[in-house]
Amino acid sequence: MKKTVERISLPSLSPGTRRELTVHRYGKPGARPRAYLHAALHADEHPGLLTLNHLVRMLDAAHDPIVGEIVIVPIANPIGLSQQLHGYLVGRFDFSGGLNFNRGFPDLSEAVAEAVEGRLGDDVRANARTIREALATVDLPRDSELKALRAVLLGLSMTSDIVLDVHCDLEALVHVYASRYHRDIAVELGADLGAPVVLLEEVAGGNPFDEANAGLWWKLRDRLSDDRIPLACFAATVELRGQADVSDELAAADAANLYRFLQRRGVIGGDPGPLPQPLCEPTPLDGTDVIAAPAAGLVVYKKRLGDVVEAGEAVADIVDLVADDPLTARTAVLSRASGVLFSRQVQKLVAPGTSVCKVAGAEKLPHRKAGNLLEA
Repeated sequence: MKKTVERISLPSLSPGTRRELTVHRYGKPGARPRAYLHAALHADEHPGLLTLNHLVRMLDAAHDPIVGEIVIVPIANPIGLSQQLHGYLVGRFDFSGGLNFNRGFPDLSEAVAEAVEGRLGDDVRANARTIREALATVDLPRDSELKALRAVLLGLSMTSDIVLDVHCDLEALVHVYASRYHRDIAVELGADLGAPVVLLEEVAGGNPFDEANAGLWWKLRDRLSDDRIPLACFAATVELRGQADVSDELAAADAANLYRFLQRRGVIGGDPGPLPQPLCEPTPLDGTDVIAAPAAGLVVYKKRLGDVVEAGEAVADIVDLVADDPLTARTAVLSRASGVLFSRQVQKLVAPGTSVCKVAGAEKLPHRKAGNLLEA
């Protein structure tokens, strides 16, 4: 399949160095639907790197027509990939300022609202075009390497109909984060991926990449009090299991599932086949219990990934390695949610307050803070 490959340089952090993004483009520029995918924005999360490598190979060899446009950035964060410290890759936070690579993306709704106010009519498709034209003219800050990275990624993604930000967790099942406004598409994506957990956000908080894309549209609607503004971008964070789950077998299967999802959404021609039976009902992000270690020690799990637990049930013990009596050296770690255990810690020696696992429950939890993602 015909494509173009572009390389976009980031501003140099120091003399004699340069980092760049590689961009694979398929289909006719401007064609609809437009899909954007990238991997490893958190640069220590590598399953998506291999999955998009397989997806590019599939698209290169495909005979199905590209109906819309596809943009793939196989490595979204060359800054983070370079952050080696004594043999360990530190890819979640920027060494220069300590910022999370997947937080703090610019909120473009105010600038776009000023550009389109008074120009929207009753044709929602025309309104979407007007908004995307305004998006393409927004001047994003580029006065640091990190800001330039964010500007380039948003510049590539923000006029898309579909945006998939491919991540992974520590040790986890496949799961999806999406907005409650896009419940049906999120269920479809989860079904194609075989995800046993789909989490719907009210407000993600921190302005991560997916919300910077999809959230623009409902923020515009609220700013302008105009229901004629469509929610024209479905953006989701796709968590492809855990950090150690890197294999050709998994990546090839995940790439094929993404390919079928793009067919189902009309980006690629051909028959995706029937939608697989969803493995779950979506649950609210605020129903997810992020269970923290109550004490320092070794975490020993009593529950496996995929187990259903009840509120008040012990999911792990924290073992106090310096207790006088080993028989009484354990502190139970209890779930506050009834649901599926879908994520666990990789590092087993934990400090108090360290997240040791996550349980996706169907009911909102009173201790959860809205707009705080899964950080509390």
